[in-house]
Amino acid sequence: MDQNLLNDVIGAALKAGADAAEAVFAERQSLSVTVRMGDLEEVEREEAQDLGVRVFVGQRQAVVSGSDLSTEGRRKLIERAVAMARLAPEDPYAGFAPQDRLAKGPHADLDLYDAYEPSAESLEDKARVAEAAARAIEGVTNSDGGSAAWSSSNWLMATSHGFTGAHRATGFSLSASAIAGEGAGMERGGEGRSLRHAEDLPSPDAIGAEAGRRAAARLGARKIESTTAPVIFENRLATSLLGPLLGAISGPAVARGVSFLKDKLGQQIFTKGIELIDDPHVVRGLGSSPFDDEGVLSKRMALIEDGVLTTWLLNSAAARQLGLETTGHASRGLAGPPGVSTSNLTLKPGTDDLAALMKGAGTGLLVTSMFGPSLNGNTGDWSVGCSGVWFENGEEAYPVTEITVAGNLIDIYARLIPGSDLEIRGSANSPSILVDGLAIAGK
Repeated sequence: MDQNLLNDVIGAALKAGADAAEAVFAERQSLSVTVRMGDLEEVEREEAQDLGVRVFVGQRQAVVSGSDLSTEGRRKLIERAVAMARLAPEDPYAGFAPQDRLAKGPHADLDLYDAYEPSAESLEDKARVAEAAARAIEGVTNSDGGSAAWSSSNWLMATSHGFTGAHRATGFSLSASAIAGEGAGMERGGEGRSLRHAEDLPSPDAIGAEAGRRAAARLGARKIESTTAPVIFENRLATSLLGPLLGAISGPAVARGVSFLKDKLGQQIFTKGIELIDDPHVVRGLGSSPFDDEGVLSKRMALIEDGVLTTWLLNSAAARQLGLETTGHASRGLAGPPGVSTSNLTLKPGTDDLAALMKGAGTGLLVTSMFGPSLNGNTGDWSVGCSGVWFENGEEAYPVTEITVAGNLIDIYARLIPGSDLEIRGSANSPSILVDGLAIAGK
């Protein structure tokens, strides 16, 4: 499908009775291979093409999507969308993004596409090497497998008020998961990376060895008594602390009044010097795109600057509801109206590496895995199950498990100290984070 066909869809929607229309085409191909204990376990291939149509009848809107791209299929999709819009409740905030905010072509080339398409055999080879490297680590007794995958996507969008845009991207991933120990003492550990270009991936040997090392490091994990102590969140998972922040500053949540930060715009919520940057134009970034999902030209923004909350995350509808302007954070699939999301999020690193953070904290908990978070969105009360390493006198002492860490996020953010070990691993990245004096529930 090309841009002309999308324009035909829009024209047909207007002819069918829509006052305004938007069409989005998404195409995806993917291939993944999994091996376990040296044997091929699974090969998956996916090819999909879908069309999404959003129409407005006055202040009523409807969104439909389908995979039948034939002339008749498109006609039925458009008719259904217009019929649904006529029956929908009025939304005073619905509508397209302001025309003066739209990205004008040609759009920036962010180098998100790698023309290399791997074969199933080459992916299998990488998965085998990664798993073998994990199983070679001392203490590893079993495997949850090794996986390698490739994907390619193409996104085209057009609206009746003048926007047309397209971008394409690829993804390459490699992972391994190992099991160490025997019986009730078994522990799991894994490692995986996803990147836009194949050449940027770490070697399968490195991925597998790290998976095995992390599993073996968990051996002998014990429970600890409940206490209050400094807690360090390892860099690979520290952004889990920031996830609730993004939900709390999303325009729709603020507009509904269900955010624990709804009264904090322009206020100091972190210590001075803390910066949280969202940059949609990172070359080869996993969250990069030249425009948001309403066609708005996106830009680099400091969500937190010198510890101060500077902005909400806004799409056009939330911006209208709050009497503000969109920030270019619209995000959508094909089957619903836009929500909001960030692009490439990075917490600015501090000055101390992980060893220095531990030394400064003295005795406490280094969290290396998290699961089952719980959040009260209105108050910011937060808890999460975790495991990790207990450290004493600044040195790792022994692995620990079956722990819950809890606190109020407004209080946690005010005391958060970032380390220097920032590592770009995905679309949200952070150095290790130290929070002094958190409640730790153990046995």
